[in-house]
Amino acid sequence: MDLQLTGTTALITGAASGIGRATAHALAAEGVRVALLDRDAVALAETARGCDDAVVRVVDVTDETQVALAVSTSVEELGGVDAVVCCAGISGPVGSTIEQISLHDWNAVFAVNVTGAFLVLAQVLPALRASPSASVVLLASDSAFVSSPGMAPYCASKAALVQLGRSLSVDLAGTDVRVNTVAPSIVDTPMSRGDLGEHAFVSPAFEVQTPEDVASHVLYLVSPRSRAINGTTILSDFGYSARSGFPA
Repeated sequence: MDLQLTGTTALITGAASGIGRATAHALAAEGVRVALLDRDAVALAETARGCDDAVVRVVDVTDETQVALAVSTSVEELGGVDAVVCCAGISGPVGSTIEQISLHDWNAVFAVNVTGAFLVLAQVLPALRASPSASVVLLASDSAFVSSPGMAPYCASKAALVQLGRSLSVDLAGTDVRVNTVAPSIVDTPMSRGDLGEHAFVSPAFEVQTPEDVASHVLYLVSPRSRAINGTTILSDFGYSARSGFPA
């Protein structure tokens, strides 16, 4: 399928690794010129090597001043922006109950996962409105809908991100800007391996996606081919959340 993306532009946060890197490479392969944002300069440079003529900005998405500068200069260098993909995220404390989690750690998760997306979108929306067919994709998680023990901050932040996307799609109704989210289950990324341990991926007792699997969903939502899809979430969890716990 021709995704009709050749010659368009996109800005991607969290582009240094994992889903962000896979998305950047997939978009570049479709002829999209990309702006890559992340706080890891070394890994970001590695991502850029797989993208033609990429714009690279080292930025902390929780810092409003840094975000404003990175977005404005990226849009200027790209000559406009047609899509924004917010992949920047952290898991925060894993395996801790609410009473064991500090306010600092709780706030840190929301700062990256939710406020970071807010800051980027607030800065880039004027440029998106100027595009004839603009799309925003937020990377959430199936943890927005189901939960594992000891992951309250992460789950709450991803649920907030889903609702942020839905709310923004309503605010932008009648414009040419669409907003959707992708909510994958476990993806084989450095963050997941850090949380679960390398051993968990040797002979996993659960279904595992690749970053490239998730990037394919993002590409469809960014493409004009999905022009009727707005304000919704693609839940890619191998059907897990649809299953009943009834022992029959």
